[in-house]
Amino acid sequence: MSNNGDSHKASPAEEPPSSKASKALGPIQNLEAHVRPDWWRGLFNALYLKTDGDVVEDPTITRNEIDQFSAILNLSAEHRILDLCCGQGRHTLEMARRGLHYVEGLDRSQYLIGRARSRAKKEGLSVKFREGDARKLPQPADSFDVVMVMGNSFGYFDTVEDDLQVLEEIFRVLKPGGRLFLDVTDGDFMRTNFEKRSWEWIDKQHFVCRERSLSADGQRLISREVITHTEEGVLADQFYAERLYTPQSLSDLLRMAGFANIQVHGGIAPNSQRNQDLGMMAHRILVTAELDKEWTPVKAGKPRVAVKNLVVVMGDPTLPDMTKLNHCFGEVDFHTIDQLKLALKKLPQYSVTYLNTHATLLDDLRAQVGKADLVLNLCDEGYNNEARKELHVPAMLEILGLPYTGSNPQALAYCYDKSLVRGLAEQMDVPVASGVVIRPEDTVVNLPFAFPAILKPNQGDNSLGITRDSVVHNPEQLLNAVTRIRQEVGPDTTILAEKFLTGTDLTCGVIGNKTSFTVLPIGEEDYSAIPEDWPKICGYEAKWQPDSPYWLLTSKPAQLPRPTEKIIAEGSLRMFERLELRDYARFDWRLDAEGNPHLLEANPNPGWCWDGHLAKMAGLAGHSYPEMLGMILKAAEQRIQQNGHRKPGRYKINIEYLRVKQPEKAPAASR
Repeated sequence: MSNNGDSHKASPAEEPPSSKASKALGPIQNLEAHVRPDWWRGLFNALYLKTDGDVVEDPTITRNEIDQFSAILNLSAEHRILDLCCGQGRHTLEMARRGLHYVEGLDRSQYLIGRARSRAKKEGLSVKFREGDARKLPQPADSFDVVMVMGNSFGYFDTVEDDLQVLEEIFRVLKPGGRLFLDVTDGDFMRTNFEKRSWEWIDKQHFVCRERSLSADGQRLISREVITHTEEGVLADQFYAERLYTPQSLSDLLRMAGFANIQVHGGIAPNSQRNQDLGMMAHRILVTAELDKEWTPVKAGKPRVAVKNLVVVMGDPTLPDMTKLNHCFGEVDFHTIDQLKLALKKLPQYSVTYLNTHATLLDDLRAQVGKADLVLNLCDEGYNNEARKELHVPAMLEILGLPYTGSNPQALAYCYDKSLVRGLAEQMDVPVASGVVIRPEDTVVNLPFAFPAILKPNQGDNSLGITRDSVVHNPEQLLNAVTRIRQEVGPDTTILAEKFLTGTDLTCGVIGNKTSFTVLPIGEEDYSAIPEDWPKICGYEAKWQPDSPYWLLTSKPAQLPRPTEKIIAEGSLRMFERLELRDYARFDWRLDAEGNPHLLEANPNPGWCWDGHLAKMAGLAGHSYPEMLGMILKAAEQRIQQNGHRKPGRYKINIEYLRVKQPEKAPAASR
């Protein structure tokens, strides 16, 4: 691959290409459609060493890189080092030349490993080179002090789950206290600075033409290379894709694999003699991570775990979504999906299938009848990404008889209407703020309470229509807010106006069913980073607009008197029962100026994302994101096993469950 350095190189035997010309495909509209999931099987051969030779075959560049990498890691002669995805061994051999006695390399490409062994023999260097897959390393556990993945050799598999598997294998073969070193392209830089088209001479007889584009989800850079000989014609027309990790997304993945103390050590770029199209090598970041694990015990025979077939239903990323920024799935959404897949991979009792193509969703679900043990319904976007059709997905599941997580269609319909929830709460003596409904035909609005007020769509999702201007202090601002919401959401929108409460903004998470509930520690919105004169609300800007001060909004454990905690917990559970919610839910509350709690709304099937309110509250209770998902699945399985029979009687709440367990730090911003 052109100037991309020692890439993943997880390829089988590759012989040097013959001089026979290949057939070029001509103009192509969609590069991604031509990328094979295993594209790396055919690229790492003698042509690769030509196209990338200005970097990967330049000894000066290799020496300079090892100088820098060794300084960061403080390598010594006694360290046992694995150069993973080592290619032709340029870094491995350079470290051996410097007296690092216990260094070895591994790569899947038989051709490149053959070159590495030949060079080691020629120089008289005692270096072990193995052919193998980075996702299943042949070395035993606790073998190395340092594992190095250099030259942009990470992120070439088709899924992020495969990348996680590589990191988990690295974790396994590292000794307790071992370190990982990654040299990868800077995804933030490359996403906006890649060259769409280029060509350059490799030598006097070879030249290469390149095309690049972002993948449909924006997470990978798709590349095409047409390599041509001046006399023999086109030698190769090849396609490949490389995942664009940012420091944040890479840190998240490393933490998921069990690493800690993750540090980014600036950038690096090669000083190529050709200095033309450097591709993914043009701007890289250097990352280190450590692990704190015990020595791996000798394993006895492990009992077999029964694997259940779990089907996950999600929103359709190919369709518009009016509740999202720019009305479509973006980078944050795809990162969220990746984090979910990584988390579910941590639950070995499930074999997971994902369904997100809504055009064929009914047929796809019908095909799962008799096969799926459980459906994890995460389609909170709604069928065809229409919020009003959120209940359509569980309706399909009901018709097909497929067991699923979360609330049924009727419960979703109840909770979609905020005024209906308010009315039910008032009937049950659950406190709510004063409010009034503004109908589409209303031209005059009379509030039955004093300003300030907050206006929001009575039916809606993802805080659509709730902005800084939703909090009003006089009749003119009130009418302006009504006009704005009708413009943004629709002229037929029913609007709910409520007394704006100025106290603490709270949320209460519940997981479970019947009398077996886990009430998670109550979370509080931290508005300390918001300008003093801005209204303290968590609306659309906090979730979807990174350039807004509200993006800095974070969550923290609530510090409440026990009587207040009890009102919130008991009120939430009573509403859970009355609304016929199932498995998990979130209830938003707010204190008034005197510290009295008031229910704002009920959220069935609330945001399931890794950095959402529910996950943050679970974290306060000591539960990881995978563990939280496991709790929801277990609650659904127990409910289904018991046939959903309800038992009468009041719920008993142990207030101790509301307390924070081992609070290391306040949770990050909820999206």
